[in-house]
Amino acid sequence: MSIRVMEAPPAPTMLENVRCYVCGSDAPQPYVIAEDDLTGKPGRFPFVSCAKCGLVYQNPRIDIDHIRAYYDDEYIAHRKRSDWGWLTPLYRRAMARHDRLKDAIVRRYVPLSAGREVLDVGCGAGTFLAHLRARYGVRATGVDFVDLSYRPEFADAEFHCGLFSEQEVGRDRFDLVTMWHFLEHDYDPPRTLEAARRALKPEGRLVIEVPRLDSVTFRLYRERWPGLQAPQHTACYTRATLLRLVDAAGFEVVDYLPYGAFPAYFYLYAGLAFKRLRGRGLDLDKAILPYFSGQLLLSPLLLFERRLNLAMQTVICRRQP
Repeated sequence: MSIRVMEAPPAPTMLENVRCYVCGSDAPQPYVIAEDDLTGKPGRFPFVSCAKCGLVYQNPRIDIDHIRAYYDDEYIAHRKRSDWGWLTPLYRRAMARHDRLKDAIVRRYVPLSAGREVLDVGCGAGTFLAHLRARYGVRATGVDFVDLSYRPEFADAEFHCGLFSEQEVGRDRFDLVTMWHFLEHDYDPPRTLEAARRALKPEGRLVIEVPRLDSVTFRLYRERWPGLQAPQHTACYTRATLLRLVDAAGFEVVDYLPYGAFPAYFYLYAGLAFKRLRGRGLDLDKAILPYFSGQLLLSPLLLFERRLNLAMQTVICRRQP
């Protein structure tokens, strides 16, 4: 895979200062400086900690009109590449397993069946929605910042391109709204959660999965922690700041899981690679074989992933009365 490198770091005119997303305070304290370890594009991106509530967020951040350059054709969530040579079956199996694990989480809280309405915010390539349609016959709606409506997964689904909070998806419509690794990318989380609250039926459920800052992998890797994913990630959530955010948005927590559908092993592997590469970017062609080899080697440890607080967290919410 060739890495598309930007010619220069972000210009000052591309940057904007922001307040804390959770409490609105403008009292940032230096926290960590990150680089674009995933693709190797230049730049150093400061994350700060809110002195009032503790939220860690990127400040200044690249403005929304210029961040699109960091969601290019190589961004893996959009699945524009599917050919990995002789490792392609392993890759496809891993992607399908990811969707099955999402399904396993949501069906514990929402009875999925034909005619149920599901909205996936930050839906990427739409494979999770396609999985739910095929298995349960749900009516599926996806929203993404990038126009992926051409993909076959959206042939029988409703797709909206743009910022979720600006879309007309309906009020009191959805039995389930999911945000799988979306909220850490979002530019206005309170506004996004308010939009989700409007879209949910009174008895509906909101499922949010994000990386967990107060985790083992962050303590191991710090500025090379994959959960920083600068500059795409605008915020990093601990358990406390995530719960505070959803409460302020008018949600009641139904359950909190110290794990997610996304494999925590990726953070163990990528953090080690980022430490070694030091901002030069991860060549996925070279990384995919050692990735799967390491996953096999660590499989006994990963059996206990849900108890180890390695990297992920998931919160299940309903609208407050």
